[in-house]
Formats: sequence, structure tokens, C-alpha cells
Amino acid sequence: MGMTIAEKILAAHSGHDTVVPGQLIECATDWVLCHEITTPAALRMLEERGMDKVFNSDQIVAIPDHSVPAMNIKAAQMYQKLKSWVIKNGIKHFYDVGRGGIAHVVLENTGLAKPGQTLVSGDSHTCNAGALGMFATGVGSTDLAGAIYAGKVWFKVPETMLIRVTGTFKEGVSAKDLALEVIRRIDADGANYMVMEWVGDTIDALDMEARFTLTNMAIEAGGKTGIIAVDDTTRAYMAARNVTPDQYTEYASDPDAKYKVVIDIDVNELQPTVAFPHIPSNGRVAGADKVKVTHAYVGSCTNGRISDLREVARILKGNTVAEGVQMLVVPATQQVWKQAAQEGLMEIFVDAGATVSYPSCGACLGMHTGVLGPNDVCISSTNRNFVGRMGDPSAEIYLASPATVAASAIAGYISDPRDYNTAGSPVANSAD
Repeated sequence: MGMTIAEKILAAHSGHDTVVPGQLIECATDWVLCHEITTPAALRMLEERGMDKVFNSDQIVAIPDHSVPAMNIKAAQMYQKLKSWVIKNGIKHFYDVGRGGIAHVVLENTGLAKPGQTLVSGDSHTCNAGALGMFATGVGSTDLAGAIYAGKVWFKVPETMLIRVTGTFKEGVSAKDLALEVIRRIDADGANYMVMEWVGDTIDALDMEARFTLTNMAIEAGGKTGIIAVDDTTRAYMAARNVTPDQYTEYASDPDAKYKVVIDIDVNELQPTVAFPHIPSNGRVAGADKVKVTHAYVGSCTNGRISDLREVARILKGNTVAEGVQMLVVPATQQVWKQAAQEGLMEIFVDAGATVSYPSCGACLGMHTGVLGPNDVCISSTNRNFVGRMGDPSAEIYLASPATVAASAIAGYISDPRDYNTAGSPVANSAD
């Protein structure tokens, strides 16, 4: 029986010729990603047991991102804990405040994480890096402590779901809409502890930023991780970061690999999608229900990249955010912020009445800039819309693509981005 990409990576990192779903393995970790929220708990576990060391200071990446710059004393203390540990242990790859941004997006651009490798972090959206053809997943603080100390983690080899995607995206439809549609079809636990492997001509045609959006949201379907095989797009992406093919290993699923579930999606039929409260699987067609919004949020490790900001600027240009709507744009990294400024996107945002924030996780998890108050209604390009996720438990969160967020910010209610043409102006005779 053949193996999937994920199974091959796990076999190679556990000293086995083959592995099968359900098998328990001790897996070597190529990279451990640390931020200021979950890492301090792992460090305390190690300190309490006299195990305060790192397996390899060159294979740990530390990036404070959730509540930086610090919003209060507790946040400042957590940041200090991470930074003092970084200094004490000589952690080579440290992207401090002002030099980084959202950890997953920073990491994907460094060239450190490579195809065929393994990555763990105390953050559920670590699956983001699976777009590079690697096995990347979030773990709890105990497993994170073990990874920091020993460079190894115990895994049960997951089963794999194959998602075959065909067709061409229509204008106004994007990878975020595809992710939300898949989650709608299979439900929020439909990929429970599975690898979500994306294949097909449509996936082959996507750039890396769109691919990261797909793998990023695997956890929203209960997945262990998302993964996409290496192709010329991946190789070009790595080459742009001075990483040559001899520095990584490419894995492809065997023709006779076994899949737990196979799903077929034709994006020719896909429409802009919005996940209604309070779960990402509650998807509906954008604009079908004209829900009034008080907030519009663009950002996060899912959709805070430069391509996302360009799409938002395209729609906002020449338009104004509706009265009573607070729009916040959060570039994912310092690099994205700078590029957006150089391309004139910041001016478009400000002229439209949006606020541009510094790179961070921000209000995505209700910890920092843009937190929602009682009864607020937010349309957001983030990844979760659970009760209390972005602030007050009475607030409502609607998940959508950056384009849909921008269109809704202008209209003042959830709208279809196809109501705006390529120049960003309202389409004639579009619905009110």
C-alpha cells in the first residue's frame, strides 16, 4: 500500500520505512515555532522539572505576535518572559516587535521552513506552513515543552482527506471562499484529526499566498494539518528566498495511497461565501442576507498578506466606509506593511475612512487592537467566529474573504464583492 505526503514525511522523521494511520510514532521536529502566549507555560513546565534547556537553538523560531506591542502589564510580562528566554538560550531566529509580525506569515517568508520538514508550535494555525509541502501542526503546551527540550513529539499518524479542486475562480471569488465552502460541506469536525491534502488543476494555478489561506484553515474543520504537494510554484517561492532544491526534500502521494475521505469541488460553481455566527461551517452566499455591520476587519494569518490588501484597496478605491462602520486593516507583517505603503495602498485605506494598525494578531482572538464590544457585528477576514472570539460574547462575527469585507464596509451591511467592478466603483444597477 502506498503512502500519502504526510505519511512519508512522518515516516522519514520517525525512523520508519512506512507508517500507517493510527500508528504511534516519536517524530523528530525540524522547527519549533514559539510566541509569547503559549510558550511561557511550556517554559514553566521545563523550569519546574529542572529541564530548562533547548534541543537546538538554531531550530527554534521565536516571534511575539499576539498582543504586541504590549497592551497591559500582563502582556508585557509574557513578552519579557519570551525575550529573556531567547537571550538566555541564544535563540538564533528571533523576530522581535518591529521586525516581525504574525508568526505564521513571518515564518513562511523567511525560507527557514522548507518542503519535507516538520514544524510544531503551541498555536493551532501552525498548519499554515503545510502549503510548503511540509508537516506542520499545533500542539499543546506540554508537547511544546517536550519539543523545545528534546526536539521530538509523539504523534498518532493521521488519516488523510483528499480534496480535489477543479475549475476557475470567477471574479470576486477567492481561496477563502473555497476554504469556507469545504468547511461548510464537511462541517466543523469533518476532518477531525485528518490531514487535508489539496490537489487539482485549480490548486496548481494558485499562488503561494492563496495556498497558505487554504492550509491555514484546516484546523477550522478539525484537521491535524493541511498540505499541498511541491510544484514549480513552491520551488519558485523557495528560490526567491535563496533556498535551493538540494536544501529540501519533495514528497508526493503514491497513486495507491489510501484516503479516508475524497471530496470533489468545482469552483466554477463557487460564490462569495460568508460564515455566519457562531461557527466557520455556517456558510452562506455573500449578500443573500443583508446583515448590518458595525465593524469590518481585514487581517490575521489567514488573510493579512499583500495580495489580500491589494484586493481590499481595489474595492475601497474611490469609495468610503459607511457611516457607523469601523474598518480596521492589519497588515500581517512589517514587510507587508512596508510594501502596502510603497504601493500606495495605505493612502487608499485612509482616504476611504479605514484605520491601519501595526502588524499583530490584533483582535482576531480578542486580545488586542480592535476588540469587539457588546452587540457589535463584525465581518472579518479572520479564521474563527466562535462566541467571544473577538471580544464580548454578545458580539457577532461573520467570516469572509477580504473582498467581501471591503464591499460590506462600504455598503454598511454584508454584501457581494461582485457588486464592485475592477475599478472599485459600484456596478450599475447593483442591489442596494
